Amino acid sequence: MEENVLEKLRYPIGKYIIPESITEKQLEEWITILENLPQRLTAMVTSLSDGQLETPYRPGGWTVRQLIHHISDSHHHSYIRFKWALTEDKPIIKPYFEKEWAELFDAKSAPIQMSLDHLKAVHAKLVYLLKGLTKENLQRKFIHPDGNTETTLEENVGRYAWHGSHHSAHIKNLIDKEGW
Repeated sequence: MEENVLEKLRYPIGKYIIPESITEKQLEEWITILENLPQRLTAMVTSLSDGQLETPYRPGGWTVRQLIHHISDSHHHSYIRFKWALTEDKPIIKPYFEKEWAELFDAKSAPIQMSLDHLKAVHAKLVYLLKGLTKENLQRKFIHPDGNTETTLEENVGRYAWHGSHHSAHIKNLIDKEGW
C-alpha cells in the first residue's frame, strides 16, 4: 500500500499540533469533545458484530475492539496525569507501553462494553474536573520522561480531545469503507 495512503489511514484528522495560544473558546470546544466522546463511540460501535470488532482499521493496525480498549486505557492515564499535575510540582509522569497493552488478552477479547462504561465514568469525572479549573490551574505542568517534555494541562486537554477524535475517525472511516 502506498505510504501516503497508509499515513492518511493512520492520521485521518492529522497529527496533534499544539496551538500557539489557546483561547477560552478553544478550551470549551475541547471539553465538549471530551464530554461527548463516550456517547459518540457507544453509538458508533455497539451494533457491531464480533467479526466487525475484530477488523483492523488499517493494514497492520489495531482492531476496533483494541481501539476501544486503548481509548479507555489512555484516557484513564490522562485523567491521572491531570490529578498529578494539580497536586504535585511538575511531576514526571509514568508512561506505559500502549502497543503492548493492546496485545494483552483483555484488549483482544474483553467485551467492549467494559471499556465503554469505563470511558463514560472517566470522562464524567474528567469533564467535571476540567470545568472547575482556573486559567492558573490549566498552566500547571507535568513532564513526560520521553525527551523531558513539559506539557501544560490546557495543552493536554487539546491532546486528548484530538486523541479521542483521532481514534473515532479510525472507526468511522472503517465503518464507512465497509458499509456497516
